[in-house]
Amino acid sequence: MLNEQAESVFREVFCLGSACVRQACAQGESQRTSRAVFRIVEARTAGLNIRQFTIAAPRIARKQRPGQFVILRVAEYGERIPLTIKSADPAAGTITIVVQAVGKTTSLLNSLETGDAILDVVGPLGHPSEIKKYGTAVIVAGSVGTAMALPTAKALKDADNHVIFIEGARSREMVIFEDEVRAASHEAYILTDDGSYGEKGLVTKKLNELLAAGRKLDFVLAVGPVPMMRAVARVTAPLGIKTMVSLNSIMVDGTGMCGGCRVLLGNQSKFACVDGPEFDASLVNFDVLMQRNAMYRGQECQSLKAFEQHRQEELTQLRAAIATREKESAQLRAKLEKQGLEKQELEAQGETHHV
Repeated sequence: MLNEQAESVFREVFCLGSACVRQACAQGESQRTSRAVFRIVEARTAGLNIRQFTIAAPRIARKQRPGQFVILRVAEYGERIPLTIKSADPAAGTITIVVQAVGKTTSLLNSLETGDAILDVVGPLGHPSEIKKYGTAVIVAGSVGTAMALPTAKALKDADNHVIFIEGARSREMVIFEDEVRAASHEAYILTDDGSYGEKGLVTKKLNELLAAGRKLDFVLAVGPVPMMRAVARVTAPLGIKTMVSLNSIMVDGTGMCGGCRVLLGNQSKFACVDGPEFDASLVNFDVLMQRNAMYRGQECQSLKAFEQHRQEELTQLRAAIATREKESAQLRAKLEKQGLEKQELEAQGETHHV
């Protein structure tokens, strides 16, 4: 995640472009779109420090495909975080995301409830998962990665693959969406580090057991903590099993401009936002990925500590800012509607005069 200094640099650079846009649009106010917020239709707890949000975002809901993600911003000067879309309902105009509270932004987001709103949501971003008939497809997911992998698992099952889902979590409290996991697969295995639920052990234990039993695995998708994805790659790469990993690294703009999400594949640099988020696991340099993801760890800890001391105050300020945004949006819509009506009246008058 970005610290305040990096975020201020981003704003300074991109505000230049925004200033140009504002100047151009000032010549015709009707060219501007309303700055709407994204309403939380439903918020519920899914596990320990894990929340699920259903958000009104009709355009994203219509375009979303399995494996794609959104970048959202909770507050005006907050960081931008990428979150994989768990599901979408085009008819209802909603998308569903799952958030694990690990830093300030995710903790603030997880403090929101049904009826609250998120300032900005951009998407769908990234390339969709490659869905085709592989044969036997294994989904390996760690905790909140389960939510990220579910849409791809469902799509692979619909494509007539035999889907095996291996879900891992630290403890029973962090096992999420078990019913959906079983519905999206033909075989489902739950493992916990402490043995408090399902089998005791890491996800690679079950993966190795499947291989030792002579199971032919044609495709593997690993989604979750970087060490887990690296461990899966170390199992499958020597066997030549096609394995993909979904990388949600540090991101800012989501369009490949900032370079914050750069990942190293062999000797090539790629951007997770536009080239991914899924990459060939055998090519990913996981050491570099972990180094880049830890770049702002100190600032993240400081920011989270400060937030925990002023949680209610920040939540109150956020809700006030959202209310202001909604008021501005309503005023702009009313102004544009008035301009539209005035234009129609002038056109009607012109036609009458011409006759």
